[in-house]
Amino acid sequence: MPAPVTQPRTLYDKIWDDHVVDVKEDGLALIYIDRHLVHEVTSPQAFEGLRNAGRRVRRTDCTLATVDHNIPTTSRKNLTSVESFIEQPDSRAQCQALEENVKDFGLTYFGMKDRRQGIVHVIGPEQGFTLPGITCVCGDSHTSTHGAFGSLAFGIGTSEVEHVLATQTLMQKKGKNMRISVEGKLPEGVTSKDVILHIIGVIGTAGGTGCVVEYAGNVIRDFSMEARMSMCNMSIEGGARAGMIAPDEITFAYLRSRPLAPKGEVWDRAEQYWRTLKSDEGAKFDIEINIRAEDILPTVTWGTSPQDVVAITGKVPDPAAFTDEKKRVGIERALKYMGLTPNTPMEEIIIDKVFIGSCTNSRIEDLRSAARVVLAAGPDARVSSNVEAMVVPGSGLVKQHAEAEGLDAIFKRAGFEWREAGCSMCLGMNPDQLKPEERCASTSNRNFEGRQGPRGRTHLLSPAMAAAAAMAGKLTDVRKFLGVETASEAKLKVTSVLDLLTDPVLPPPEPQQHTTSTTASASDKPLPPAETPSSVPPFRVLKGIAAPLHIENVDTDMIIPARYLKTLKRTGLANALFFALRNNAQTGEKTDFVLNREPYTQSKILVSDAPNFGCGSSREHAPWALKDFGILSVIAPSFGDIFRNNCMQNGMLPVILSQAQCAALAEDAEAQKELVVDLEKQEVRRPNGETFSFEIDPFRRHCLLNGLDDIALTLQKVDKIEEFEKRRSQMWPWLDGFGYQGTKIPVSPKRITKMEW
Repeated sequence: MPAPVTQPRTLYDKIWDDHVVDVKEDGLALIYIDRHLVHEVTSPQAFEGLRNAGRRVRRTDCTLATVDHNIPTTSRKNLTSVESFIEQPDSRAQCQALEENVKDFGLTYFGMKDRRQGIVHVIGPEQGFTLPGITCVCGDSHTSTHGAFGSLAFGIGTSEVEHVLATQTLMQKKGKNMRISVEGKLPEGVTSKDVILHIIGVIGTAGGTGCVVEYAGNVIRDFSMEARMSMCNMSIEGGARAGMIAPDEITFAYLRSRPLAPKGEVWDRAEQYWRTLKSDEGAKFDIEINIRAEDILPTVTWGTSPQDVVAITGKVPDPAAFTDEKKRVGIERALKYMGLTPNTPMEEIIIDKVFIGSCTNSRIEDLRSAARVVLAAGPDARVSSNVEAMVVPGSGLVKQHAEAEGLDAIFKRAGFEWREAGCSMCLGMNPDQLKPEERCASTSNRNFEGRQGPRGRTHLLSPAMAAAAAMAGKLTDVRKFLGVETASEAKLKVTSVLDLLTDPVLPPPEPQQHTTSTTASASDKPLPPAETPSSVPPFRVLKGIAAPLHIENVDTDMIIPARYLKTLKRTGLANALFFALRNNAQTGEKTDFVLNREPYTQSKILVSDAPNFGCGSSREHAPWALKDFGILSVIAPSFGDIFRNNCMQNGMLPVILSQAQCAALAEDAEAQKELVVDLEKQEVRRPNGETFSFEIDPFRRHCLLNGLDDIALTLQKVDKIEEFEKRRSQMWPWLDGFGYQGTKIPVSPKRITKMEW
């Protein structure tokens, strides 16, 4: 269990060490997962896999499910059932599938009639399901949110969702340690959203690739839990695997009395452990970034990547000012999509819609921040006539909390729509979408092309900045609304969400007694037998036409738009691949995009000569779409971490080569020549006979060559998992899900009269 301390360790080191079930000589570890959040979009195929294999959910007490991505956010007064309420057939099917799955597998579920329903990354902390020191995963890249509590939290693909459901573990390689410190005093009007946007602007969307980031410094320590969650939430936008903040008194005050947090003597024991969760003096970080708080102003994005940021006092960049050709072309492409002219002052950009919500900024503090700006605009101020504005609380409890404070009245009186909880316009999977070329000031986390609706244009900013934009009708410096008017805070009745959690909570069961066992040792066999049962096809040598792609930061929304995620299967997605690039948005006709042209319609290999392919979401639908098209290998200078892992889970090979080598292969692809990707020899062969060698993890290579299934391999280690669980119950009994263990939540109750766990 806890490793002997031989040298100073980081927060990440400590949590990682505490969760290793087994580790191989090459460093690939089987780590235990304490908390698993499930929603309707990335889980149907995982449950289908369990059924087909006759497997159960290993730890129902450590799994919590809800609906959030697909559901309408309109009034639920007339809600009788999911079947009749959700009009979109594909969305309805996914929500119905989740309801059936939670019944069949005995999982705790917050349905649409449950006031606790909400965005997964809001309800986890809200209920105390998220705790310091845990490992937490979800089929959603913004699981990094939960790292605000001093936990290791990260997004996973659907194959890994199935792996966690079946084994409560994951195979992982430890990442690098990165620390980003923010010291000084923030200027007035600057919030955590501005801080994280500024950081992403500094490090870029690939700056944290391969890293787990710890946020530090006096600015971070002074942030509330809501602000810390917003920071960690967008770690993935900086390329990081996860973001973390050491727990402290602010963390403990937030968690104390939450329904699923430990109580009494168990709380004292838990808190004693949690206080050890901080980086030791002298701990080594592979990368250190220092940010001056005074340099951060209210910040907004101008382009189609979260790294395209500028202070609200700044201007749209001019591509002519950049000497790097790829960067200049990228800026030109972004400005064309966004409909912006170089050197336009940001405060002159007229908007059409305002969205306040998402897992980044839909908590009570976010809504208070926006409401203060609305109040500061004056008692008779209204949303600008050219703007449609909506506020979408992150959960039913956030909504109830806001209404108890009168925030809903402030918003509605000013002309905002007041909605029900859900992901809403963040990714536009429900009816809340932008129309083509509509411009939105959004508190969400991504501004990719088409993210909030086909051809929609997104500017990311803070809730306060979004409220200011709604009132002014254009992007506006929120500081113009502050000053002496900030005294309006007294007009808001501030209560606590704990006031709304008055229903009784079941006391924890007696901790189970187990005998102490020694830590499991590494496997004697470095690689599993090749005949291990599996349904994954082997990958050995691939020869075929390669399609060239010359786009930097190819994100998963570009690979497959969110509206095509509404599927219960892993197949049938070929037509959705690069949909916006392959189809003219105005006419619907096919474009001259490379995959529409012969012979590239038969491509088996995709070559990108620009870095950071597959950044963005954890959606496994991206490799599914590539595979369904026929592409089984992607070659690029670098990949988004989750995308690369998702490829290998599906028997696909992502190959990392130097940018110069990728450029040479792209030239071959442009000449319509075949390439050979040889996993056995670990080389890519050009038509002229030249070879480029590539590195790959030995275990992953072995699994790909033999088509081995991670779940089947892990279940061979069930004895070690059981030994770990015994020690876990002894050392950390509060992680055994005692808040609701052994009881069931009704999936579609006619009436919720009290909280039953």
